[in-house]
Amino acid sequence: MNFIKRAGLNVWAKKGRSLLLILVSAAILMFVLAGLLIRSAAVKATNQAKADVGATLTLSANRQAAFKKMSQSSSSTTKHSRPKLTLTPVKLSDATQIAKLSHVGIYNVTSSTSVNAKSYDTVSTSTGMGSGGGPGGMKSATSSGDTQINGVSATSLTSDFSDQKSKIVKGRGITSTDRNTNHVVIEKELASQNDLSVGDTLTVKETSGSKDTVKLKVVGIYRASSSSSSSAGPMSTDPSNTMYTSYTLANTFKGSKYANTADSVTFNVTAPSQVSSVKKSGKALINTSKYTLSTNDASYQTVKSSMASVESFANKIVWLVAIAGTIILALIVILMIRERRFEIGVLLSLGEARWKIVAQFLTEMIMVLVVALVIAGAGGKLVGNQLGAQLTKQTAQTTQVTQMQSGGQNGGQPGGQSAGGHGGPNSRTQSTQQAKLAITVSAVDLAELGGFGLAIMFLSIMLASGGILRLQPKKVLIE
Repeated sequence: MNFIKRAGLNVWAKKGRSLLLILVSAAILMFVLAGLLIRSAAVKATNQAKADVGATLTLSANRQAAFKKMSQSSSSTTKHSRPKLTLTPVKLSDATQIAKLSHVGIYNVTSSTSVNAKSYDTVSTSTGMGSGGGPGGMKSATSSGDTQINGVSATSLTSDFSDQKSKIVKGRGITSTDRNTNHVVIEKELASQNDLSVGDTLTVKETSGSKDTVKLKVVGIYRASSSSSSSAGPMSTDPSNTMYTSYTLANTFKGSKYANTADSVTFNVTAPSQVSSVKKSGKALINTSKYTLSTNDASYQTVKSSMASVESFANKIVWLVAIAGTIILALIVILMIRERRFEIGVLLSLGEARWKIVAQFLTEMIMVLVVALVIAGAGGKLVGNQLGAQLTKQTAQTTQVTQMQSGGQNGGQPGGQSAGGHGGPNSRTQSTQQAKLAITVSAVDLAELGGFGLAIMFLSIMLASGGILRLQPKKVLIE
């Protein structure tokens, strides 16, 4: 009788022992599978974050260099003349060159200014500090108008709209087709107060240059987030007085010298891991004494950091359970072999090779492993989902606390960058990204689990079978 047939008969005859081994093996493999699934899901979540979260590069005026130049000029001016901070507008030709670099995707051009209302009333804040321009309202005595103009390439590329803080409720948003047009998207409250709808026109007055009046056509109406006004200062205009236009129209309001320029250009880096190399290549294309390239990959780094923690914990689960499982199974197999000393002695006295006896025990454990794999495959996903959800929740809470602490220490925006919400594509500046683990059991996972299980069984048998090689048949039978 060969050892494979003996193994099958033994497993079937000793049902109680076989059931115990199956349950113990299934429990061990279930936690090993949970660790493997969490690790695999963490890797997928990190890779997905590269595409979904992304990173951005922002080309803007070099404020530090401008401040330095202003401080140098202030020493040579009289006390009656105050130095003036002069920022150089970004040339769109430079932006076009950066956009041609590898790993650079879509980009958003922003140009902001203000105008005064002419044919409509602006919305006043509840504190009464906002300017109430338009018919019957007081016009601003300064160059700052009562209506904010946010010129963009497309509203869908701004952080307010991509993060769902603002939403188009009627008509459409600004797109690339609105270049060199007078199309405008206005806020819902402003439209309601002045009985404006999509297709209507309104008139504004420029605050600089010839101060001409310009007619604008409403192509869309958006609803701003309710929390927008909370960020506005007491002397700020109500957020409902913010309009979105193409950056070309905003430049027209600012004056002819601002043609083909922008306040800033934000590029979406399609490979966040390459953001440093893209920045280095981009800096070689610009005049760094006038312009600066700043990176924002905080969202990607947050997801990457949290998933790295989850992946590390999953690896620890796999190895700890594998080591503990090997020890537990080895102890069980040792006890099993000690009970079968007489059987081993009989087989040895009949001339059976020692390696075949060890192979019989290994075959029995492999039969147990097959059944345990089925049970572990069914229960591993459930355990993995529970562990994964708890891990991501705990990691997200830890990351959020860390960000709040570092945010309190860092204070304001670096380099004097604006904290406005019309930055670049997917520039999620204040939100904490929490990746979700999509845990699925694949054939590869089961194959990997089978490999781990086989290794555990093999080590257990080898540890437990060391005494078999030293047994003498006559001594075993006498005992």
